[in-house]
Amino acid sequence: MMKTTMKSIGTGLLLSALTPGGPATQSCAAASFGDDVSFLSKHTKVIILTDRGGEAKVALVPAWQGRIMTSTAAGDSGASFGWINRELVSSGKFQPHINVFGGEDRFWLGPEGGQYSIFFAKNVAFDLEHWFTPAPIDTLPFEVVSQAPNKAKFQSSFAVTNYSGTRFELKVDREVELLPPGAAWKTFQIKPAKGARMVAFESVNKITNTGKEAWKKDSGLLSIWILGMFNPSDATTIVVPIHAGAEAQLGTKVTSDYFGAIPPDRLVVKDEVMFFSGDGKFRSKIGINPKRSKSILGSYDAANKVLTLVRFNQPAGVTDYVNSLWKLQDKPFGGDAINSYNDGPSAPGAKPLGPFYELETSSPAAALAPGKSLQHTHSTIHLTGSEPALDAVARAKLGVSLEQIKNALPKKAK
Repeated sequence: MMKTTMKSIGTGLLLSALTPGGPATQSCAAASFGDDVSFLSKHTKVIILTDRGGEAKVALVPAWQGRIMTSTAAGDSGASFGWINRELVSSGKFQPHINVFGGEDRFWLGPEGGQYSIFFAKNVAFDLEHWFTPAPIDTLPFEVVSQAPNKAKFQSSFAVTNYSGTRFELKVDREVELLPPGAAWKTFQIKPAKGARMVAFESVNKITNTGKEAWKKDSGLLSIWILGMFNPSDATTIVVPIHAGAEAQLGTKVTSDYFGAIPPDRLVVKDEVMFFSGDGKFRSKIGINPKRSKSILGSYDAANKVLTLVRFNQPAGVTDYVNSLWKLQDKPFGGDAINSYNDGPSAPGAKPLGPFYELETSSPAAALAPGKSLQHTHSTIHLTGSEPALDAVARAKLGVSLEQIKNALPKKAK
């Protein structure tokens, strides 16, 4: 059983400890986009967003909170970039603590742990047995408000109660859009990569306080938390640019002890960038505080020549981010703006949850008066093509070359 000092786990969770033989583990090769859509359509309603040329496509599932399950830059026969838990989906059964369906962009709320957690009931122990994902962000569907060829809007209204007993009544508005090339390059503020294929999409997520009471720090706050799950490979390296500077002013460069220490062949931290293995073979997680964050992160799969970038809106000067540490906290608003998780066995000989890796972003804590809202935008782009074309993008947005990325981690982790 996990210790009560464990930090936020997101989906990096040993469900098999509570659901023996259940769909907590899976290992399968990445399918084509058409194969994944065909599979999903047998089990739930799927919305497909397309561009005019039909090559860039995105698959959404309203039943799972308007989740972006996967995408492709090359039509139905092209690579499917999102990780999908086929075993869980095909079982048709819900798990009690979390339902890890997968997906490249899913809507969640924080905090996960601490005295203001919405995953633990009042006065219970901070352990796996008492950890439950709230149904509105796990098993309950979002309503489809509108749909167009390249976008869809979803909505949901519900209430959640935190560990301290504070009840939050809220409405969620979520809009997902497949970005055309011109808008994608503008969103990511980069020059077009000649000859590269791409798919880019964006979720705009808004929470509104629909209750009669203001949300205040002394009784807990919520945050918007977007998580993307991707197919790992031995040649995948996660890259997170950070602001250089003294820890006294900016805080620690990276929080890396969520599941214990990460070996140096799997995490390399420099003054302005860090490299983290995305091979799906070692369970580990990193977090970047808002002062260090540059509001962008990414990954490069050198085997398949796929460069992925994720960016988000990070309000300047705002430092109150919810803390998901699994204990009563001294700093409940000293949390992360960026997280990344690499899946792997939870114990020697155990199977991984996926495997997959995650790129995650969070909004600031939402101190909202009745009727007021907070919005968080999370944008993703996948580029495939020649390394010279992708290299220019990596240098411009991640501050490093593809060669630096490929050689950043010792070969043992690859």
